[in-house]
Amino acid sequence: MIAAVALGDRSPDIKAFALVAVWIGFAALALASFALPEGTIPAWMREVPPQWRLGLDTAISNFMKWLVNDATFGLFTFREATRAISDFLNVLLTTATAIFSTGILRGSGSTAIQLAPPLPWVAVVGIAAALGYRFGGIRLALLAGGAFLYLAVFGQWVSAMTTLASIAIAVPLGVIGGILFGILGYRVPLARRILEPILDLMQTVPIFAYLIPILFLFGFGPVSALIATVIYAMPPMVRVTMTALNAVPNEIVEYGTMAGTTRRQMLLKVMLPAARPQLLVGVNQVIMLSLNMVIIASMIGAGGLGYDVLTSLRRLDIGRGFEAGLAIVVLAIALDRLSQAYASWQRTAQGDERRFAIALLVFTALAYIVGLFVPAVAIYPASLEISTAPWWGEAVKWINIHFFDTLDAIKNALLLNVLIPIKRFMVAQTWLLVTAALAFTGWRLGGARLSVLVAALALFIAFNGLWEKAMVSVYLVGISVIVASAIGIPLGILGGLSDRFWRVLEAVIDTLQTLPSFVYLIPVVMLFRVGDFTAMIAIVLYALAPAVRYTAHGIRNVQPTLIEAGTAAGSTPFQILTKIRLPLATPVILLGINQTIMLALSMLVITALVGTRDLGQEVYIALTKADTGRGLVAGLCVAAIAIIADRLIQTAARQLAARQEGHA
Repeated sequence: MIAAVALGDRSPDIKAFALVAVWIGFAALALASFALPEGTIPAWMREVPPQWRLGLDTAISNFMKWLVNDATFGLFTFREATRAISDFLNVLLTTATAIFSTGILRGSGSTAIQLAPPLPWVAVVGIAAALGYRFGGIRLALLAGGAFLYLAVFGQWVSAMTTLASIAIAVPLGVIGGILFGILGYRVPLARRILEPILDLMQTVPIFAYLIPILFLFGFGPVSALIATVIYAMPPMVRVTMTALNAVPNEIVEYGTMAGTTRRQMLLKVMLPAARPQLLVGVNQVIMLSLNMVIIASMIGAGGLGYDVLTSLRRLDIGRGFEAGLAIVVLAIALDRLSQAYASWQRTAQGDERRFAIALLVFTALAYIVGLFVPAVAIYPASLEISTAPWWGEAVKWINIHFFDTLDAIKNALLLNVLIPIKRFMVAQTWLLVTAALAFTGWRLGGARLSVLVAALALFIAFNGLWEKAMVSVYLVGISVIVASAIGIPLGILGGLSDRFWRVLEAVIDTLQTLPSFVYLIPVVMLFRVGDFTAMIAIVLYALAPAVRYTAHGIRNVQPTLIEAGTAAGSTPFQILTKIRLPLATPVILLGINQTIMLALSMLVITALVGTRDLGQEVYIALTKADTGRGLVAGLCVAAIAIIADRLIQTAARQLAARQEGHA
């Protein structure tokens, strides 16, 4: 018994020692994989041989060819169905483009004749200001009207209206589709279980990966871009709808039942109106994600501001690209603020709403008629336009002239001493070792289920022959996330401690988050040329915001009673920060790092444009060759990395939060 008690007392120490020994073993094997001479480790452990691979890319490509060439539904073929969808969407898109951008045209191309002009710029600015005043008062009116006026003054009007036309169609389609799928997931538990992993994939697979099948099915052009935008923007609406319907109070449901409503009436007359505030948050997300797609959509035929940024990137015209990127930000801010204000707006009497709608229609009609006779009302005068493009170009030129040697020395030092050694270390790791380490980590954090999931996802990457490219992706994302966290967490701490600093910081990170991802590439390429270092800087800039925002949120939301207890115990401000605030904010900070990883992964395909050799480049090459299977498999491998990181970090965050609640 004495021996048993002694062993029982010492068993936690033995378990801890065994755990440390396992991690030391993994580290030793990782270092050995890196240090051993070439050829020491069998080749099949570094990259799965072709005869062992799944062949999923070939199967997907053959399936897509069958769909297009042979699939039939009896009365019509699959190709005829996609053509009918394309024709319907083309009618909607042409109508919206005619209203906002081109006017009513007869004919096409350079021979087209304009039968009626589009809405005058004065009318659009006035409508935006009127809606802002209606939903949020004079400040929102000035913001919304000023944002659209900015587009006219800085020469971005025509492109912005082309973008707005596509948003005007994509957002309703995304919202309607999201609500319908959300209702299905709410009502049918099996449908919800099927939808959730599909939504995870839609939000983690790079958009470039499913541009390829969309191009394959619908061809090159604005309609394909519209479909890609809807697919990209819809998932948050589905999730919000399911969550909002589940959150409707039971009292409201019981009241509807007592009133004798049918199932359909319960949904349309009771539950959806009760869930309206949450649903409008989903609408806001659809708007923002649709705007985030405008540059990527321009790669498959969409025009507008996205096309302007893309052509500027190709010409390395930083001024024009930055102006077009800022125009997207301005448009996003205006639509974001208007949609948020509408979500919190309290409806007034029906007569007031009717009078407002009539007044808006009368104003629009008068502006349109006046614009027919006064060109300055219809089209903003080119002589009054302002351009900052030369300033941006000259600024980059000046930096290159005066600081090129310094910047080049910094880049080369980091490449030679940090990036390249880490890259070589990651590429040297075998799929067997990494899979075993992930499985052990999953088992320690979440048990057998999580262990099997992360191991299966790692093996999926290995047995599709993309292990080396995946390791390059992990290296690039990992080092970018470390840098972003090293910058973002201290900034978030300062923002959490100081309201004044947070107001300034929030404006900066809001701008960083709304700037299209392509915009970051232009100045970075101009300063640092192409390569991994350039890609890292662009990823850090794009992925920085969540690290800042979540850290500030975690610091600011520590319970005041705990701060007061620490102060009463004589703790200094630094001790309160390090002993109370940071430990309690750690679960939230981990979630911020998780979101930083997701954003960094979403930048992989875009950084392929500056010479990276990872999964992003694999997707981009597949897009240029219209190789559906290759692109989708590479995209699924990116999603596998994202899901592994997401599940491990979220599980760790939940365990930390539960431990803190247990100590509270």
